[in-house]
Amino acid sequence: MGGVRIVVFGAGGRAGRRAVAEAVARGHRVTAVVRDPDKYRNPDAYPELAGDGVRVVAGDTTRAESVAEVAAGHDAVIGAAARTDVPAAEFYVGATRALLDGLGRAGVGRLVLLGIGTTLETAPGVAVHDAPGTPAEHRAFSLGHAAALDVLRAAETDVDWLVLAPPPVFLDDEAPRTGHYRTGDQQVLPDTGGPSGFSYTDLAVALIDEAESPKHHRSLVAVGA
Repeated sequence: MGGVRIVVFGAGGRAGRRAVAEAVARGHRVTAVVRDPDKYRNPDAYPELAGDGVRVVAGDTTRAESVAEVAAGHDAVIGAAARTDVPAAEFYVGATRALLDGLGRAGVGRLVLLGIGTTLETAPGVAVHDAPGTPAEHRAFSLGHAAALDVLRAAETDVDWLVLAPPPVFLDDEAPRTGHYRTGDQQVLPDTGGPSGFSYTDLAVALIDEAESPKHHRSLVAVGA
């Protein structure tokens, strides 16, 4: 399915850049949203944002007006933006509300958000971030994502949203694309005895798959190798 018009918020980050590259490789048209476009003009440093089929623009995922302006005329939005200079709950809750509002105004029906593996469950009702010994700052960051998920679940919206959460480990930033991944529900994926790592490139495959041909709806879904 080619020719989908996709917006990627947080296009300058590791996941965002890979999502842009994956979408362009499939022939989609991509609007890459960053806070400061001038920072990403160097094609040697950010080759994913320099090719044909990519338009780099400034935008603010926490402002509904900015979201609506950027997203107008597109088919799907991927949310991969992150901030570390403000409290996680403030940023992710604010961004989620702005995305739902802005996409509603723009008439964009599909939103695929990058989640975090520590919000997945190890048992019913028990998140990874609830494990004893979890550092306070890590738990606070994860709880910010969980609060945003609560906003999504409570929202009365026509936007068909999805949160994809990779494994609660550091992702491989160098591994090449395989195109293979597994999905589950809101629990950590069981170990199959196969490769334990998961890469940003294959995470991008899952994100674009769900943007162009949605298979999961209004839920938190684990994704991994």
